[in-house]
Amino acid sequence: MTEFDPGPPSAVADHLAALPTYAPHRELFWYDWGPIFYRGRLDRSARLLCIASDPGPTERVAGRTLVGDAGQRVQGFLAKLGLTRGYVLLNAFAYALLPSKAQRATPILREPQHLAWRNALLDAVTGPQLQAVVAFGAQARGAVRLWDDRPDVPLLEVPHPSSRDAARLVAEWHDAVETLRDVVTPDADGDHALPNYGPRFLESDYARIPARDLPFGVPPWLGDDRAGRAARPRRNNTVERLGSDLLHTIVWTAPPDQP
Repeated sequence: MTEFDPGPPSAVADHLAALPTYAPHRELFWYDWGPIFYRGRLDRSARLLCIASDPGPTERVAGRTLVGDAGQRVQGFLAKLGLTRGYVLLNAFAYALLPSKAQRATPILREPQHLAWRNALLDAVTGPQLQAVVAFGAQARGAVRLWDDRPDVPLLEVPHPSSRDAARLVAEWHDAVETLRDVVTPDADGDHALPNYGPRFLESDYARIPARDLPFGVPPWLGDDRAGRAARPRRNNTVERLGSDLLHTIVWTAPPDQP
């Protein structure tokens, strides 16, 4: 049977649909493409909650967060913990930030309507099985620190998967894996004895996005950009923003030689 993500439970879907407007701040975000909310389990069964930010054009095509190059790095991180399904991934902001506007956007995390909506979502998708929280990057750290009812589980704050400080990223992710292996129960089909990160990020540190995290009907190669990473010139994502129209146009390129 083909696995796919059927979408959120009805109560969570209603809450997502009640997202407070970002219109007053639209100049700070890739606004016209709309919000991206989650990936993973929304039924309160997750043992690990990860929060990041800045869903990109691949995420827009998939309708799920953390599926492009950064997401495949995060999936590799999850794989090292033996997690194949027992996780939920959310964003600090539901819209993707324009990188140059991040500092101006940070105060929005505290705006009462956004704060209440985000904390209610965090409460709704986590339950007694939660064992740890990971915040990837500054915006995620800010969001987690504002979560009033955060469960009493370990919180690890690490660099965003797209961090330009590669040495710090692998060092802190390595230490996080070491810590979390003693905290988070792996899935039955997972292997938490995979090699940890070394001095630099390798292709083996990536993992493809599982079909169970994606909507029915997407191409089988969506969420697996290894061919592009091996190509010359390198292409980290199959979906990109058009340089001449960054706000409104995206280009999706199928990898060659599909079976």
